[in-house]
Amino acid sequence: MRRLRALIAIVFLALGLVLGVLNAEPASVDLGVFEIRAGLGVILLCTLLAGVLLGGLAIVASVVLPLRREVRRGRMPAPPTEATTATAALPTPIPASSEP
Repeated sequence: MRRLRALIAIVFLALGLVLGVLNAEPASVDLGVFEIRAGLGVILLCTLLAGVLLGGLAIVASVVLPLRREVRRGRMPAPPTEATTATAALPTPIPASSEP
């Protein structure tokens, strides 16, 4: 698993390097208050990183924090244990009739 993660990290680093090299021409971004001047590849990578971080924060704020709050309040049902799943798998006994 570690090797797979390392391989994926190396692939993405290589892709980022290629993106930076292929888009080396200087560019500027005017943000109203100030202006950023850098290579186009650097601006693209920073914009991608900012999008990933903002998306992660949005998911944390909309999904993770409400779930944590519910778990702390004890409103979420407990996950089934082995004992409850084992008894749930047993068939229900059929009552015996008194007729012959």
